[in-house]
Amino acid sequence: MKKTGLMLLAAALLLGQSPYAQACTGIAFAAQDGTQLQARTIEWAGYPLGSKLIILPRGQKHTSLTLGGQNGLSWTNKYGAAGISVVKDEFIGEGVNEKGLAAGVFYFVGYGSLGAYNPKKASKSVGDMELVGWLLTNFATVEEALKGLKKVEIVPIYPPEKGQTSAPTGHWRIADATGRSVVLEIENGGVRHIYENTAGVLTNSPAFPWQTTNLNNYVHMQTGEVHPQNLGGTALKAFGAGSGMWGLPGDITPPSRFVRAFFYNRTAPVPKDAQAGVLQAFHILNNFDIPIGVEFADKSQIPDMPSATQWTTVTDMTHPALYYRTMYNSRIRKVDLGSIDFSKVGYQVLPLDKTSEEIEQIRF
Repeated sequence: MKKTGLMLLAAALLLGQSPYAQACTGIAFAAQDGTQLQARTIEWAGYPLGSKLIILPRGQKHTSLTLGGQNGLSWTNKYGAAGISVVKDEFIGEGVNEKGLAAGVFYFVGYGSLGAYNPKKASKSVGDMELVGWLLTNFATVEEALKGLKKVEIVPIYPPEKGQTSAPTGHWRIADATGRSVVLEIENGGVRHIYENTAGVLTNSPAFPWQTTNLNNYVHMQTGEVHPQNLGGTALKAFGAGSGMWGLPGDITPPSRFVRAFFYNRTAPVPKDAQAGVLQAFHILNNFDIPIGVEFADKSQIPDMPSATQWTTVTDMTHPALYYRTMYNSRIRKVDLGSIDFSKVGYQVLPLDKTSEEIEQIRF
């Protein structure tokens, strides 16, 4: 394998086999003016992911990585896109293109299982960590993306760990400016499933149908307050506001985050426009920031990072734009795709943070 391929493979091995799981949480909703929005966090407690802001121009040529090296499917970007990478610049974790198609990968450990790489099908194979970039630069709608997916093999770019039949992989959220959102999951050695994401939420394992079925365990949840009762002469009343949501799970496991995200997202007021929706999405996802120490029993192993939530994004698919903030800088930044001439701009790899967050002192 070429040196470049080995470097990318080593990075993928770190991502796929690290004991620190990604704890991504995603939501989607529409504003009153029809703006379609989706948002997500990305967590990784083991080490900084080295994420960058990536600008993908029209006309750029690319060849996907496979287990055989950089010998997979080749394509020329039809659409320009902006995204945020994980581990390597080629691996787009979340992004949106100039037509409003958005896509992202969410870790799916223990359930995601790709088919074995077949060297005879290398020319139609896309590496799992490059799938988001391929989708964003080739398709304008979910329908187009689903048709395109039927023509390619989605393959691992790193081998399975010892004792495993397949390497850890992700599942994918794909959405467009109409508001349609689907989840792609690949299990049991290559069996694909497409689910319409009417719940408007995605986290990690287990599989999406299980997560939506599990919502039935919380059918008693309601907004507002629980009415006081008097049972056998004993007066019972709520301690404070929000008693209708008593029992909402608060831990960081994927099923609990799925339930919490669903209720926070679906009970929130419908924002009036894109700006209000972007701010609302960030506020909702504030609830899913994970403190850096919670995953470590051995506190001497905690890495020097301010948060396990390394970045949070909100995507406007109606007026294509990518908003983000990071663990180093909580200021919201916007990449307006409408202001970029993708026929002239070059391929760009930019730092997410030009400066670290500073605390401003208020003087009197």
